[in-house]
Amino acid sequence: MLHHIVNTLGWPDLHPLQKAAIEPLMAGDDAILLAPTAGGKTEAACFPLLSAMTENRWQGISVLYLCPIKALLNNLVTRVDAYAQWLGRRAVLWHGDTRESERRRIRSEPPDILLTTPESLESMLIGVKTDHVGLLNNVRAVVVDEVHAFASDDRGWHLLAVLERLERVAGRSIQRLGLSATVGNPEQLLTWLQGARVGNRNGRVVMHDVSAAKVADAPPPGQVELDYVASLDNVAKLIATLHRGEKRLVFCDSRRQVEQLGAALRYRGVTAYLSHASLSAEERARSEQAFAESRDCVIIATSTLELGIDVGDLDRVIQVDSPGKVASFLQRIGRTGRREGSVRNCLFVTTREETMLQAAGLLLLWGRGWVETVNAPPEPRHLVAQQLLALALQEHKLGSQLWHGEWNGLAPFDRSAEPILRHLVREGFLNDDGGLLFIGPKAEQRFGHRHFIELTASFTAPPQFTALSGRTEIGRIDPSVLTEQRPGPRRLLLGGRSWQVTFIDWARKRAFVEPADGGGIAKWTSGGIAGLSYDLTRAMREVLLGADPPVSLTRRAEACLYKWREEEAPYIVHPAGALLTRVGGDVRWWTWAGYRANATLAASLTTVADPVQRPTDCWVRLREDLTPEMWRTARAAGEPLVLPDVDRRAVRGLKFSAALPERLAVATVAARLADCEGASAALAEPVRLHMGGR
Repeated sequence: MLHHIVNTLGWPDLHPLQKAAIEPLMAGDDAILLAPTAGGKTEAACFPLLSAMTENRWQGISVLYLCPIKALLNNLVTRVDAYAQWLGRRAVLWHGDTRESERRRIRSEPPDILLTTPESLESMLIGVKTDHVGLLNNVRAVVVDEVHAFASDDRGWHLLAVLERLERVAGRSIQRLGLSATVGNPEQLLTWLQGARVGNRNGRVVMHDVSAAKVADAPPPGQVELDYVASLDNVAKLIATLHRGEKRLVFCDSRRQVEQLGAALRYRGVTAYLSHASLSAEERARSEQAFAESRDCVIIATSTLELGIDVGDLDRVIQVDSPGKVASFLQRIGRTGRREGSVRNCLFVTTREETMLQAAGLLLLWGRGWVETVNAPPEPRHLVAQQLLALALQEHKLGSQLWHGEWNGLAPFDRSAEPILRHLVREGFLNDDGGLLFIGPKAEQRFGHRHFIELTASFTAPPQFTALSGRTEIGRIDPSVLTEQRPGPRRLLLGGRSWQVTFIDWARKRAFVEPADGGGIAKWTSGGIAGLSYDLTRAMREVLLGADPPVSLTRRAEACLYKWREEEAPYIVHPAGALLTRVGGDVRWWTWAGYRANATLAASLTTVADPVQRPTDCWVRLREDLTPEMWRTARAAGEPLVLPDVDRRAVRGLKFSAALPERLAVATVAARLADCEGASAALAEPVRLHMGGR
């Protein structure tokens, strides 16, 4: 098999990771496979599984390949199917865009490998059209690509719960493999992926060859430059002027920025393509395909192009402002340096002084080889409610005393979920008929639309209108763009082009548009809890105190950092500890602890914290009448930390919160807003009082 693989692909040999994965995967062990982007992780998983499939004569769908986004599945299916066909096997795709005719074929002629998402897997389990037992009872192994992207949010909890139910359907323990390029705690990630079977199955972390690891205290390999240009328009001028003839991938951290930069580049004659989640699938596919086949062009994207999607051979990555995580930066810079003789590179182009400081802090952490640990969100009570309803749909009825066994004892989907189950029955989401539980009228009313499709997704998408040019879908827009009072014609910016709204179908949430000469609004409502982490804000503090990231700085960047250090730093940081400052009635505690830790501190120190002002990443607003004595008394009181206060509007953004008692929904959001460890570290730090003005 090894000889056949390398000869067929024209490789001199397997990659080190691929060799290292053969023995544990063939033995049926669970594993986390770690390697940089383009390190051959897909092949490291597929080759041993295909060999095991042949040797053990697996039939039907024996391998599931799960990805976090449909675009990545679309990108992988041809490659995985080609490998399968060497052995007379077949790999096919099933996700939200798969036609019903193809789904019928899969049901009648199951492939050997099915590439899908956890949401589509859930729909197979609960859907009335699919005999989920007949289709999935032969599954032997599950590959979870970009596993860190699942584990760090609610989709990870949903994934684990669905895998436990899948094992009940298959009647066996299923091998679990996770693929990742960037994670700071791989052993813990493996334990997480094993779910209820941890301790009962062998597991192993298989890493990329580390024989060429960096020398201690040396920066990671890669050419990284940091610039400050003060505006997005200046970013467009810079990109239009520099690196002509190159193929460039530009990352922005908002859809609005992608649209504005795309329009500005096209205005300057640059061949520019766009990719973000609110563009239609067809629009994104056209952009990505055109970019892959072109030279001397730019594609501007959000994180949609971060997760390993192949857009061809890149010359350069440009980061506008800064991502919030080192892991994201590692994914992005990993898109370059794949061509022989080239090196990984990234140009940071920052538009504001604040993002310049954030980028410098992030690059300081990167230079030390630091990367975030991946941790599941705490207390997923809303997903416990979702899983109880989904299981009732899957099995048609539940035993009121036996339901907890369906997740094999995985917490919190175990007996600890009893209060949530009682609430679902009490409120009519479930009906109890002599000890058997059925889907109730409240669940039908709340989630039953289109065969309970809302019940398959663990995340909430803000309401959006579809923008149509004739019959062609361009993408989706925020409703506020259509309702805001503005003079003149209503114009949108979507796909890097200007559109004028000609008609709005409010009932069907559609906006019909036609091309316009220029202008337009790009705006979307962002979800989730904003804010920087404790580690990143502490690194920003270090930069203010004189630490330099191990990258090239332009003269503009050096001037911006000099301004931060000379004009701002004396009033917001001190090497001996935190600063407490007063400018008139504005009293601030400069903790540099991150948003969550500061929210925790503000909720806990009620005698001194301003009850109105929201905390920020770097400081907590204190009472205007604060005195040094009040501060010392509050610090000496030793009150325990409490969870932050929660805006009731934030609870509405928690998917399935309607199926929870309000107090539990509020407690869930509060637990996710807290950082008690960071808050404790900030409380333990000495505080220097600087109660005069600047």
